[in-house]
Amino acid sequence: MSESQSRSVWGSGAAYEPYVGRWSRLVAREFLTWLTIPPSAQWLDVGCGTGALSEMILAQTSPAAVHGIDPSEDYLALARGQVHDACVHFEVGDARQLPVATATYDVVVSGLVLNFIPDLKAGLAEMVRVTKPGGTVAAYVWDYAGKMELMRYFWDTAVALKPEVRERDEGRRFPICQPEPLRNLLRAAGLHEIEVHAIDVPTHFRDFADYWSPFLGGQFPAPDYAMSLSEEDRAALRERIRATLPFSDDETIRLIARAWAVRGKRDKL
Repeated sequence: MSESQSRSVWGSGAAYEPYVGRWSRLVAREFLTWLTIPPSAQWLDVGCGTGALSEMILAQTSPAAVHGIDPSEDYLALARGQVHDACVHFEVGDARQLPVATATYDVVVSGLVLNFIPDLKAGLAEMVRVTKPGGTVAAYVWDYAGKMELMRYFWDTAVALKPEVRERDEGRRFPICQPEPLRNLLRAAGLHEIEVHAIDVPTHFRDFADYWSPFLGGQFPAPDYAMSLSEEDRAALRERIRATLPFSDDETIRLIARAWAVRGKRDKL
């Protein structure tokens, strides 16, 4: 990941919330239901961001402890402001060199982050290293190329207007965000009992402004592209998207956001 890409991803936590943070909590809830981890587990949340997944772990699983690690102090400040519990601890750290001891956690999870780890092989190796023998490593990512519809409407329209921006489309940039690449990723990391699962959550917008405004935040690939345009080109993109979205009679917009979840087990000793 280039320095400019890193800035567009690890920027403002406040910008993340209206863009995809509000939907990521719905995915986190379904993800944890699928995992079915018993109470009193030790959890590590790699790339915890604004704390959406850590917050749901606390609410749904009765953990012994939750440790969240993220490279962005801005995100962690928001996480600390939202998650208040003595068993939850957030700290700055790099997924490629986790600042924790080997075989410490029952469950190591990562929500919507795998495709942003610059050296994913190293990141997965670290996640496996810090998992106890017999423990679970699991993650989920957006289905950028398919049913992550709020982004698909944006990029399909952007590419129709300017075909040269095709390579900026997250559906092309992040090919691991599909079932087989995810399965292969965990297999290569030495995990077994690997399963992949689709999680679909509703993304309902009050009106077009509720859909469009987060793309003006200037963070993350799609908003970053939108704000790189001239006012004239951005207006053309906005109106073309408006013409393609499926409005209901009451002017709401009802879309689906799909995430692919994957899990595997570390070998027992």
